[in-house]
Amino acid sequence: MVERPNVVVFFTDQQRWDTTGVHGNPCDLTPNFDRMAHEGTHLPHFFTCQPVCAPARSCLQTGQYATTTGVFRNGIGLRPDAVTLATCFRQAGYATAYIGKWHLARTRTSGAVPAEERGGYAEWLGANALEGVSEPYHTVLFDNEDKRVELPGYRVDALTDAAIRYVGRHRGDPFLLFLSFLEPHHQNHLDDYVPPDGYRERYTGRWLPPDLAALGGSAHQHLGGYCGVVRRLDEALGRLLDALKSLRLDGRTIVLFTSDHGCHFKTRNGEYKRSCHESSIRVPAALRGPGFDGRGQARGLVSLVDIPATLLDAAGLPVPETMQGRSVLPLLQGTAEDWPEEVFVQISEAQVGRAVRTRRWKYAVHAPDKHGGRDMGSDRYEEECLYDLECDPYELTNLLGLESHQQVLHTMRGRLLRRMVAAGEPAPEIVPGPSRPGGQRRVSAEEAAS
Repeated sequence: MVERPNVVVFFTDQQRWDTTGVHGNPCDLTPNFDRMAHEGTHLPHFFTCQPVCAPARSCLQTGQYATTTGVFRNGIGLRPDAVTLATCFRQAGYATAYIGKWHLARTRTSGAVPAEERGGYAEWLGANALEGVSEPYHTVLFDNEDKRVELPGYRVDALTDAAIRYVGRHRGDPFLLFLSFLEPHHQNHLDDYVPPDGYRERYTGRWLPPDLAALGGSAHQHLGGYCGVVRRLDEALGRLLDALKSLRLDGRTIVLFTSDHGCHFKTRNGEYKRSCHESSIRVPAALRGPGFDGRGQARGLVSLVDIPATLLDAAGLPVPETMQGRSVLPLLQGTAEDWPEEVFVQISEAQVGRAVRTRRWKYAVHAPDKHGGRDMGSDRYEEECLYDLECDPYELTNLLGLESHQQVLHTMRGRLLRRMVAAGEPAPEIVPGPSRPGGQRRVSAEEAAS
């Protein structure tokens, strides 16, 4: 009998792909992630399918797009009857546990989450909106009985300590452990990225990603703290990997590292995400353990919606037909048929928009007559941007409206329409948009204040 692998998801919040060394960051922020990517499987072209917290999390728990889960904006809960990672693994006899930020409860509370709204996870130490009940040095979570639990230490370390304790207690039956951090997301009421003491100073005034160097935003104010938080997250990853090794579980545990969306530091709209740009939708991702060790880099473009099917497939479990994502294992094994040449992104807060991204091109539309956060979709969209990522990887020149790129626009428009229909959306009308020679979309006063 083949031993079933454990599964650990190490999930960060609002982490850009280029915080990692394997993506060229020179600040040595992620030595443990980089080692994981080199020794296991790196997904170098990995993207969220919804660049905002709750919708992205609904996609990751269900393998469905946000228009299918119904969680198209923050503040909408996951349906209690949703088929999730936890329900699938529990049906196969796995112990399941969730630690950290949830953001998918239907009850509008920052703290305790009712048992029926926990996505099927049997063991619980979490909070619906961790930023609403805790501080970087005051970690508050709620247990299975909804009792308030205060944990010592910096919040990243407190959650990691809880995860290590869980792993230490479960060496028999296989387990699924989902470890969900708030970091490096900003602490909302401070509008700041709060690292451990002494970490901000290490990175302030150092390397700026080219998009932030060109567009500014809040990067000069915030990037030092943000990088300090990323470094501590990577140290936490290293501690968890060490714990698995010391318990002789590393050889039979799949570990996934990824994030829900990126961060553009107020350069593309009035806040940090909810746009189609690389800085908002591209995130780091790597796997290690059975089925992934020594696999190198995945050649295709992979979406967050593909992760549930991938983890189930790697554990030898059936993938429910309700899941819209695809397992990446055939892609790694060279047996994938018709792997999509683009990833599809839905946006439904700050604006109502849709985008497709191929290896070279990024094409996005938005619905100017719809209200982000209120409307899930539209029957009419206006073209918003076209970027040549080969020549302009930081999306500083919008090619929309140029006569020289009309054929590209036609092709990308067709790709987008096909992906919208495949995701279960009705085919909309798409009309030409005005030429926007810069990389930024005009931001309304209402959006900037949201």
